[in-house]
Amino acid sequence: MDRRKFGRTDLEVSPLCLGTMQFGWTADEPASVAVMDAFFAAGGNFLDTADVYSQWAPGNPGGVAESIVGRWLKARGNRDSIVVATKVRGRMWEGPDGEGLSHAHILRAAEDSLRRLQIDTIDLYQCHHPDPETPIEETLRAFDELIRAGKVRYIGLSNYIAPMVEEALRVAGEKELPRCVSLQPRYNLVHRSEFEGPLAGLCLRERIAVIPYSPLQGGFLTGKYRPDRPTPQSARAAQTKRYETEAGMRVIDAVDGVATAHQTTLAAVAIAWLLAKPAITAPIIGANSPQQLSEILPAADLRLTPEEIASLDAVSAGT
Repeated sequence: MDRRKFGRTDLEVSPLCLGTMQFGWTADEPASVAVMDAFFAAGGNFLDTADVYSQWAPGNPGGVAESIVGRWLKARGNRDSIVVATKVRGRMWEGPDGEGLSHAHILRAAEDSLRRLQIDTIDLYQCHHPDPETPIEETLRAFDELIRAGKVRYIGLSNYIAPMVEEALRVAGEKELPRCVSLQPRYNLVHRSEFEGPLAGLCLRERIAVIPYSPLQGGFLTGKYRPDRPTPQSARAAQTKRYETEAGMRVIDAVDGVATAHQTTLAAVAIAWLLAKPAITAPIIGANSPQQLSEILPAADLRLTPEEIASLDAVSAGT
């Protein structure tokens, strides 16, 4: 895979980022290791995780995905070749500072993540969700301490709307605090309106790296969810089936047509559409096995024609 400049930073990342939400949930540790090995062998160098992954799975207290990544990094000895991103915000222990973006929570959560990841520095430390109870200045001051201590290189935001991003940039500039260099929004062919418009324009103007999550909308854009087929065995099937509407099927048919023309997978086309957008740096992909990953990896080298992009834009407009 080629490398892309990560916003205003000196980081260079692969055009695909491997997400780890499924590690310790729908993929056990051997499967997770196999996926990371396959991604790294294909030229990927960018991993995204979070301290809460994946607390919703039975018996998972959180921190499991980070721990799996940490053991893999240590076993492979490839830390210097990997850009490691993680996130902070969710509840990780009891008490008033057990969750959120307060100074106290961030400092303790960062130490815990560093220990689980078995690294000295987090390349990209992100606010997982906004925290309305904590002023953004307090959050940025905590990040500033971590950066000055060499424990974090850069900071980013996830699930923030345009006014919140603007406020974070304003406070950083006025108070000489760290500037957020990235944004992680949900964005795909059947979920466009949340990111497109003011938020996309802001990211372009400010050279904010955009790493969208859920680029295949829980597997819907792989084409495996169709009214005339059995529902796939998936932990997210119930949520994904709601896209089996007439409008959703029109998107799938259009993606299918482009995939046939390029002799590739629907997943590769859906992600190649994202990569063609000027604001996008690296979509965050997920896989439970190297076989699933192999359906996605062709996206890194797939170049859609302007006509194909325009047709996909048209059929997915308003989503």
